[in-house]
Amino acid sequence: MKPPIGAERAQGVVRVLQEDPDLAESIDPRQRAQALEAVVAPELYVDAGPWRPHPAPFESGLGMLVLDGILIHRVGIDRRFGLELIGQGDLLRPPPWRAESTLAMTSDWVVHEPVRVAVLEEGFVRHLAAFPELGGRLISRAVERSRQLAVNMAIVHQARVDVRLHMLLWHLAGRWGRVRSDGIVVPLRLTHAVLSDLVAARRPTVTSALSDLSRRGLVHAVREGWLLCGEAPTPSAPAAGASAR
Repeated sequence: MKPPIGAERAQGVVRVLQEDPDLAESIDPRQRAQALEAVVAPELYVDAGPWRPHPAPFESGLGMLVLDGILIHRVGIDRRFGLELIGQGDLLRPPPWRAESTLAMTSDWVVHEPVRVAVLEEGFVRHLAAFPELGGRLISRAVERSRQLAVNMAIVHQARVDVRLHMLLWHLAGRWGRVRSDGIVVPLRLTHAVLSDLVAARRPTVTSALSDLSRRGLVHAVREGWLLCGEAPTPSAPAAGASAR
C-alpha cells in the first residue's frame, strides 16, 4: 500500500558524521575515525506533502538534522505568510503545535521534496560528551539559519518585485546553485505561489515579474527549477523593470 502524503518511515540508524562530512571536520583528527563509527542516530524518511512532525524526539534531544530533501516552513498571521526553505545540513526543532505567542498565528511544515533526517535524540546527545566539538558546529548551523532568514528579510524590503525575485533566486543559488555552460541552475521546483510568499507579493504580480525577467534574459524556468543568466544583482546595477507589489 502506498504511504499517505507526508508519512514518516523509520529506517534504522545512520552514521551522522559519514553523512555530513562538515560535522566530521570539527572533530580532532586523532579521534575522527572513532567518531565516524560511533556517532549514530535514528534515520527517518518523510514523503512529500504536509508534515506534522511528532514532538517526542525533541523533548530530550536536539531535534533533526536534514540529510537530503527540501522542507518548507510556513508561518501565517492574518492570512499573510512567511516562508523558510530548509535543506541539507539544516538543524530543525519544530515547536509544540500550540507554542505560546502573543499573536494568533499558524505554523505549517510541508515536505517539498522527500526528506531524510537524522533524529538527534537523547542517545545522540550523549555523544557530545565524548566529542564536544560537535556541539559548537551544530550551534553554528542554527545561527546560520537565522542569518539566512535575515537576508530573506532584507530582500523582501526591496521596493520592486522583479528585484526581489532576482535577488532571492541568486541568494538561493549561493546554496543550491549548479554552474553549467549557459548559467547557474537553482534545482528547486518552486511554484509561483511559493515564490510569492517568499518575496511577500501577490502571485499574479510574481508571475508578471518572472515573465519580465525571462524577457530580459535574466531568469528562465527549466525542468530542474530556475536558470540564472548574467551577473548577480547588485545595488549599483539592479534588475531593470518596474513590477509593482
